[in-house]
Amino acid sequence: MSLSSAPSGALELLAQEGPARQLFILLHGVGGTADPMKPLAVALRQAFPQAAILAPAGFEPYDGGGDGRQWFSTRGVDDANRPQRVAAALSPLVDYIRASQARFHLLQSDTALAGFSQGAIMALEAVSAHDGLAGRVLAFSGRYARLPQWAPQYTTIHLLHGAADAVMPVAHAEQAQARLNELHGDSTIDVATRVGHELHPALIERAIVRLQTCVPLRSWEAALGLNQHPPSGSIIH
Repeated sequence: MSLSSAPSGALELLAQEGPARQLFILLHGVGGTADPMKPLAVALRQAFPQAAILAPAGFEPYDGGGDGRQWFSTRGVDDANRPQRVAAALSPLVDYIRASQARFHLLQSDTALAGFSQGAIMALEAVSAHDGLAGRVLAFSGRYARLPQWAPQYTTIHLLHGAADAVMPVAHAEQAQARLNELHGDSTIDVATRVGHELHPALIERAIVRLQTCVPLRSWEAALGLNQHPPSGSIIH
């Protein structure tokens, strides 16, 4: 495999032989860079050797100081203005995702978005605004900008959170799962005890299990003729 720096501080992990069969796009947290997403990228490569794994740098310089990047400003952010800020930041991200799909000649269903913290917000809201933009979302330590009014029909959402997260309380993930259940969405939730606001190895491991074993709800229902969710499950560490 090849792990290299791409333009503008992004990271790319590409298979050395053959065309890509899956596309993973990893979105870092506010004020961060693509580097902290490396453990997830390596785990994904081990599980999916023919995947193209991209970790772009946030499209805006971090306005809190330092050399980090952001997807949208958190200065003065609250529940009232967060949805507008996220909506304004979505267009360039969606363009990037679609350009990456075209680059590797992959379908939206072959694409997974994985975000941490602010990156998870962007991933969740991207598939809410553009149903089917990606087949999967891995939302680590994140939340919705605003709880959804409808659930994506073509995306499986995996919520992964630390029970001890003091930055983005786990209640956000629990509320998201409850709402998606109400809306008959396709989602799972995994919560790790004694884990804070971090891309923890236990959550990465669980994400890989979800990707390898979780059949999309629409396929599951079609095959079994059922109209209820398979078990969502949770983990305790």
